[in-house]
Amino acid sequence: MKLNEIGRIASIQKYAAGGSGKRSDHAASARRKDEVSISPEAKELLESQRTNQAERAKKLSELKESVTTGTYHVDSGKIAEKLLPYLKLPKE
Repeated sequence: MKLNEIGRIASIQKYAAGGSGKRSDHAASARRKDEVSISPEAKELLESQRTNQAERAKKLSELKESVTTGTYHVDSGKIAEKLLPYLKLPKE
């Protein structure tokens, strides 16, 4: 059994002497700060969402009113059309 392997002693000596370049690289990366940047496309989407808020609120209030008054009509044909692909049995 070997007690004094050359590789093990050399790595311990480097660490005890102040380390290698890896330690200073780690310190430099610790000083860096994370950055977040929002793309122009994302900003445009966010802005369009904000402008559509008023239209959406108006539409929701109209829907709520029609539901409470009982005048809201659901087109069963459209519902069946959307459900049909999910209800078809796979061909064997």
